[in-house]
Amino acid sequence: MQSAITQVKFKAGLPLEIEIISIADTVAKHRDTIAIPHRAEFYHIFWVQKGTAEYLIDFEPVKVKGPSFLFVNKDRVQAIDTRSRHDGKLLLFTDNFFGKTAEDAMYLHSTILFNDLLDIPVISVASSPSLQVIFNAIETELTKDNDVYHYQLLHNLLHNLLLLAERERRKQGFKEIAKGPDLDYTILFRDLLAAHFKTLKSVSGYASRMNISEKRLTNATSKTMGKSPKTIIDERVMLEAKRLLTHTHLSIKEIGYDLGFEEPTNFIKYFRKHTEKTPIEFRAACLHR
Repeated sequence: MQSAITQVKFKAGLPLEIEIISIADTVAKHRDTIAIPHRAEFYHIFWVQKGTAEYLIDFEPVKVKGPSFLFVNKDRVQAIDTRSRHDGKLLLFTDNFFGKTAEDAMYLHSTILFNDLLDIPVISVASSPSLQVIFNAIETELTKDNDVYHYQLLHNLLHNLLLLAERERRKQGFKEIAKGPDLDYTILFRDLLAAHFKTLKSVSGYASRMNISEKRLTNATSKTMGKSPKTIIDERVMLEAKRLLTHTHLSIKEIGYDLGFEEPTNFIKYFRKHTEKTPIEFRAACLHR
């Protein structure tokens, strides 16, 4: 095990921070690395063209049967399937590539492909040749010289790919959360939580930062996610605790301190309350799977 979850950065040296690689070639070259849970600082679009893969994303096994697309947001802890026989393409890109304007950054921050509050998007593309055509067009453009048109063409093609994928996902039973103040408050709460969950664990603290009452925040998350803000806070803290217990060799004391618990006993009680296991018991069970 590691002292920290491996943080993967985008490949250096490319003219633009976007590339398409073969899934099979990636597995063959980096089998030992990608099979270990890691956190990437960029976005993934898997196009599984044949076979069936099972990726592990934050402890959730996600099965993808070709031909399908899987969208994985940056900073998710994931392990790529290296056992099953499947192949396809993998499109990688960064905020720096797509989000050069405030409008583009906001799109990435809100699209249902990378920000679904309820699920991890898998889209069957058997009946959607347009998605495959645009993906192939991106791959073709990537072989061209980096001239004055290259970036804008790639950006526009990627944006169109994402828009078409959103449309297709809505056709395939996506559970839409109604737009409005409740969703806006939930997204703001989610963003604050991502930044402060280690140091701020009270509903009142987040409501205060959002300039709304605890009751208003509770109403918002209950309507959009079917959960209270306290439950969402606890789930985020527990997710990080499980990540560190499973994927690093940090001590219980070190993990508790990293998550904002000044005393190890407080962390142990908190963890046991939510899992009915101590952190040591949880780690041991993971090691014996």
